[in-house]
Amino acid sequence: MTSSTPTADIDARAPAGWRWAPFWVLAFVALWPAPGVAEGVMVLGALLAIAKLAMARFRGGVSLLSGPAWALTSVLFFAYWLPQLLSATDAVDQGRALRESLIDLRYLPFLWLVAIAVADERGRRLTLVGLAVIVAVWTVDALLEVVLGTSPLFAGIDGLKQLVSGRPMCTAEELASADRLSGVLGPCNLKLGVVLASLSPFALHAAGRRWALAGWLVAATAIGLVVLFAGSRASWLTYALVLLLSGWRLLGWQRLAGVFAFGALAVLVLAFLSPEVRQRVDRTTQVMAADQSGMDSALSGRSRIWGAALCMAGEHPVNGVGVRGFRDAFADCDPLPGKQPAWGEGPALHAHQLVLEVLSETGVLGLLLWLAGAALAWRAWRYADAASRDRARPAMQALVVTVFPLNTHLAFYSTFWGGLTLMLAALYAGSLLARRGD
Repeated sequence: MTSSTPTADIDARAPAGWRWAPFWVLAFVALWPAPGVAEGVMVLGALLAIAKLAMARFRGGVSLLSGPAWALTSVLFFAYWLPQLLSATDAVDQGRALRESLIDLRYLPFLWLVAIAVADERGRRLTLVGLAVIVAVWTVDALLEVVLGTSPLFAGIDGLKQLVSGRPMCTAEELASADRLSGVLGPCNLKLGVVLASLSPFALHAAGRRWALAGWLVAATAIGLVVLFAGSRASWLTYALVLLLSGWRLLGWQRLAGVFAFGALAVLVLAFLSPEVRQRVDRTTQVMAADQSGMDSALSGRSRIWGAALCMAGEHPVNGVGVRGFRDAFADCDPLPGKQPAWGEGPALHAHQLVLEVLSETGVLGLLLWLAGAALAWRAWRYADAASRDRARPAMQALVVTVFPLNTHLAFYSTFWGGLTLMLAALYAGSLLARRGD
């Protein structure tokens, strides 16, 4: 697979009627603090994209995306979606699994739209710089929350919500239980750390290009502070991978080692100053405990969840228990039935780890399809030229750290995290395999 198309003369500009694509992608991301609205924007964008393509009868497709970009974007979607469909045939909750797979078909035209948004120089510049600006604004807002005690952006969103509906964004119980910096997403959606960690390659790339080493260091420090205050330990690892992938080309190994040494020192200082950071550091040290209870406490109950996931994979090896069926199958596979779980009341909702989620919910068939998608994404990168790789580097880094298998994860078959991951995949495919003439 190469970065060029058989058509020699293709206009590098997006055809009229498609130049709004970058703004639609940016609106989708900027509205994540209001998940229902963001979902509506995504669905409407998908419908508009499929309507325009249908009216044009898909003619002139290579003027929107190169042939390889159409193929890779579609293949990555089906590597995600087909496991859902196959898992529905004998799922624990067959109706829900089938419904989820049918609903998620809406992602395919939206992914085409995302890939089209970055298929030419103008669209790519608007989209990638726009994502960097969103990350920067959310970072500054979170730092203001550290000083002021509340997020100005979330306060504005919450005030608007109360004005419109008479209800706040979060309940009193959610406000009281928030144990970390929440930022623009709010205390009832404590995902700011992991979201910023996954999107940070766009901000670091833009800062490095605009202000070279100094810009990269300032951006890395600011985002890193927010991730430490707002993130789980999984987001800390994700951000460390971002610094590794993004920094070594700009800094070299020696200076990058200095950056990591500074980061380790920052963790120690914040652990001393911040009770929330200290709690997560103390919990991590419990992994050294010899008994299983200490290990499970250090992992916030993850070892119990992972044991249940392995049980489900063993009992349903071919196509799993069905997408989003983990909670229904958990009781039968709980390795410690009757014991109070570390996460509180109720069953575990998902496996908290990509490989185990895919294995338990979609089985070996699902894992093979995911691996096939990863192999094709790697093959496209391997055979692309240097210019194509440079175009796609921020999206590649964001996608790699998000699906890095040696970490814990949010649910990839949930609406929010699944949508984020698929968007990154489309940004990668559209940037790497941009139209010829770009």
